[in-house]
Amino acid sequence: MTYTVDEVHWLARNPHAVADAEQLELSTSSTVRDTTWLRDRYGDKARALSELVTARRAARRGGKVPDDWLVCGESVQQATPAVVAAERADFLAEALGGGSGRDGAGPVVADVTCSVGTELLHLSRRFGTVLGADLDPARLLMAQYNLETSGIPAAHVGLVRADAVVPAFAPGRVDVVVADPARRTSRGRIRDPKDLLPPLPDLLSAHAGASLAVKCAPGIDYSDWEGQVDVVSVDGGVKEACLYTPDLARHDRRAVVLRKGVRRLLTSDDPESEAVGALGRYILDPDGAVVRAGLVRQYAAVIGWWRIDPHIAYLSGDSLDAFGDGTAVPGQRIFEVVDQVPLKRLKSALASLDCVRLEILVRGVDVDPDALRRKMKLKRGRGGRELTVVVARVGDTATAVIAEELHLRG
Repeated sequence: MTYTVDEVHWLARNPHAVADAEQLELSTSSTVRDTTWLRDRYGDKARALSELVTARRAARRGGKVPDDWLVCGESVQQATPAVVAAERADFLAEALGGGSGRDGAGPVVADVTCSVGTELLHLSRRFGTVLGADLDPARLLMAQYNLETSGIPAAHVGLVRADAVVPAFAPGRVDVVVADPARRTSRGRIRDPKDLLPPLPDLLSAHAGASLAVKCAPGIDYSDWEGQVDVVSVDGGVKEACLYTPDLARHDRRAVVLRKGVRRLLTSDDPESEAVGALGRYILDPDGAVVRAGLVRQYAAVIGWWRIDPHIAYLSGDSLDAFGDGTAVPGQRIFEVVDQVPLKRLKSALASLDCVRLEILVRGVDVDPDALRRKMKLKRGRGGRELTVVVARVGDTATAVIAEELHLRG
């Protein structure tokens, strides 16, 4: 739930009450007790206090906003992780070359779905003039408080209540528009850009003449997009796809992989490997950003490995050199191959290997991992092997690759 404008003002003016609420457990089991305690002391503001503390804890887990920001549960769920927002601001600053905007001064950037200010914080660190717009007055008030809390002067960022497709600024006033349309409906995630809320065509029409950066779900169908598509992951989880209009594009596609404080970048213009071969000593499933950006062949060229089938993303190789010299993406799961058998022989193979715990990964085969695990009827006990089975279609055959995970440093 979000707040009323009155609740936002009250939360900002009563940090002692927020501090009291932060001492509470506020878990599922303690909700009634904690809410009663808050209501006895702070009356009808108890709900807002509980919402704020719960939302801040969720934001902290997701690395999305500073700990002292005013947020609600919905705004945290929708917020972009800080490292992704910073990456976008850096890209836009580089794309604009630090040169002049349309009015001869520095570039002007507007976030037309600014919510509580997640993108504005990072944009304001790279651009001299930043605008933010949102329909919710409470979100705008939170954005103002949050930016000032983070040391961004109020005069640096202009905030206005406006619809994303009804620009509040004059045509030609803004160089770049950042937008984050709703990516989900009651029927699930949106796959087609024209079904976003607001739809991508409406955003393009409303901001004709400006460059656009449109944040989307990572599974969006971007095949018809003529500009650049960035797919971004953080510590192994794919967070978003961002569509950039052609005037901002440097490549057709980029995979931006952020892991353990390290940034790796692959582009559609990088050299690629067409090599497909038999299973080697090791196997891995590349980072999700690489897979969703369609850059598996480029990554194969980087690490010197090959695909085990032209139609699936698993890579195999015989050397770990690229993972020790900093060339490869850090922190990926790598498995050493123990055996390779047809899927129908998997049960007997695992029994001969004394397997007591099994992880099953599936790619390109219609197999339910949980159902397959139950069919294996592993023996219980200690002292046996913990193995991973990669089930993949190699050629026309469903193949099971039995492997042990390596735990590399870095």
